[in-house]
Amino acid sequence: MKPKQNKAGDKNKSNTYDRCQTPYYALDPLLPYLNSSWKVWEPAAGDGNIIKKLEHHGFQVIGTDILSGSNFFDMKPVECDCQVTNPPYSIKYDWLRHSYSIGIPFALLLPLETLGTKSGQQLFEKYGVEIILLDKRVNFKMPNIGYSGSGAQFPTAWFTWKLGIGKQLTFAKVSRYDDGQLMIGGGHAGIASML
Repeated sequence: MKPKQNKAGDKNKSNTYDRCQTPYYALDPLLPYLNSSWKVWEPAAGDGNIIKKLEHHGFQVIGTDILSGSNFFDMKPVECDCQVTNPPYSIKYDWLRHSYSIGIPFALLLPLETLGTKSGQQLFEKYGVEIILLDKRVNFKMPNIGYSGSGAQFPTAWFTWKLGIGKQLTFAKVSRYDDGQLMIGGGHAGIASML
C-alpha cells in the first residue's frame, strides 16, 4: 500500500510503493467538475488508467511520468487547463506545494489524512482547496499483486483547486466496478472494445 507515513521521498526516483494505479471508477465523482473542452495533464501517468478514462469521456489528455523521463518537479509545465493525477504519496506535500506554485487548476487523489496534517493545512489555508469526499475507499492496483490485495487500506478524496466546484466539501458516491472495465452508459465495456 502507499505508505501512511510521509517519508522524505526521492523526487528523482520512483518508490515502488508509490506505483499504485488508479482504477477507472475513482474518477467518476470528479468528472462532473471537469469541463469537457479542457486539455488535461496527467503528470504521474503510470499505466495510463486516468488518461484512458478521461479520453474515453472526450478529454484531450497529455500524459507524462518520471518512469518515462519526465520529472514533474524539473520539467516545464505542459500547456493545459488542469492537472488530474494520483501523485506519489511519499512526496504528496512536495507535489501539492509545486502544484500550487505552477498555478494550473488541479485535482489530486490523496489520502484523506492529508487534511488533518499541519503541512496540508498550511497549504490549504494559504491557497484554498475544495474536496470531493468519496463514500467508499478506492482499491488501487498495487505493485506486484495487482487488484488482488486485501482491498482498500485507507480513505482518499479528490483535493481540488480552481475547478470552480463552489463549496469546500462535496460528498460523492463511488460505484465500484470491475477494475479492467470502463463504464459506458449504465453498463460496462472492456478497455479493448473502448480503444
